[in-house]
Amino acid sequence: MIDFLRCKTIKSAMEKGWLGLPYHTISEHYNKLFGEKVYKIPVSVVDDCPNRRGLKGMQTCVFCDVWGSAANAESLSMELRAQIEKYHQQVSDRYKAKAFLIYFQAYTNTFTKVSALRHNFDVALSYPWVKGFTLGTRPDCLSKAVLDMWQEYHEKSFVAVELGVQSFFNDELEFMRRGHTAEASIEAIHKIAETTDVDLGIHLIFGNPGETDERIIRTAEIVNTLPITNVKLHNMHVLKNTPLEGMYLRGEFTPMDRDTYCRRVELFLQHLSPKFALHRLAAYSSRWDELVAPEWTKDKMGTHQYIIDYLRAQKSYQSQLFRADSPSDLEAQSFLQKKSRPLAVPHA
Repeated sequence: MIDFLRCKTIKSAMEKGWLGLPYHTISEHYNKLFGEKVYKIPVSVVDDCPNRRGLKGMQTCVFCDVWGSAANAESLSMELRAQIEKYHQQVSDRYKAKAFLIYFQAYTNTFTKVSALRHNFDVALSYPWVKGFTLGTRPDCLSKAVLDMWQEYHEKSFVAVELGVQSFFNDELEFMRRGHTAEASIEAIHKIAETTDVDLGIHLIFGNPGETDERIIRTAEIVNTLPITNVKLHNMHVLKNTPLEGMYLRGEFTPMDRDTYCRRVELFLQHLSPKFALHRLAAYSSRWDELVAPEWTKDKMGTHQYIIDYLRAQKSYQSQLFRADSPSDLEAQSFLQKKSRPLAVPHA
């Protein structure tokens, strides 16, 4: 039987926010893990993915530009050590930072040789101020060799994986040309959790055609069943020289306006368990000259603050409408049991 007094106490604490915010931040998650604030250094070491290679008839994702989501386009032409040392110096000077994670960000970081991955990880961990690394990849690029290697490095350092799920609805994934299904994403998440102890998170994109409030709520409900610790949110936006630009110019795609996006973020957070941390609440186009629409995607801090102000004005916060099914669900920072049963995913 659920301890309702305990539930009320936790709810009261959540209403006050995490670190003064209406959601559980990744900063707080990292503070609990490391006992200090850590900063990410984004680097780029691969320049390809299954979609761009055209494997199994796949096409480039509609939203992906030539930089493959690299934060700094120049990184693709720099050696790894040069990237790490340059951006470490910049972040150190700006924030007086002392602890870092190396973020292998662009393209699909497991779409390369295991020997190359091992070399990159060893380079990243050779610096005394590096606490570990995090890398982005896809649900369909997870060989046993890769999983075994992640676990090996987890034994000596912090390892985090961010999986590009993007949606749990197959028609949305087909629109994005992801080349994998929602079922494949859920299977991959459980596979990683059952065979490794890495810190696992997912990326989601809001603003797809056919998206509804009901789907956003369902997305939160699906996330609540998964053995992950964190989520990163993006709004679908149009960049130059992408398939999505052609759709936009032909009137086949209309980006979501900022208030509608705020409402979708609000719904997602309200139904999301308090145990999950959020990296960020919206995408940001660092290459302003390549952004086609919507204009508000240019303003990183302005958009972030706009969403926070929106949530506060609505008196909304993460887990506000979350329904706990067991006492363990009430633990705001606990992990889900690793071997929970995969959820059947709707196709429409």
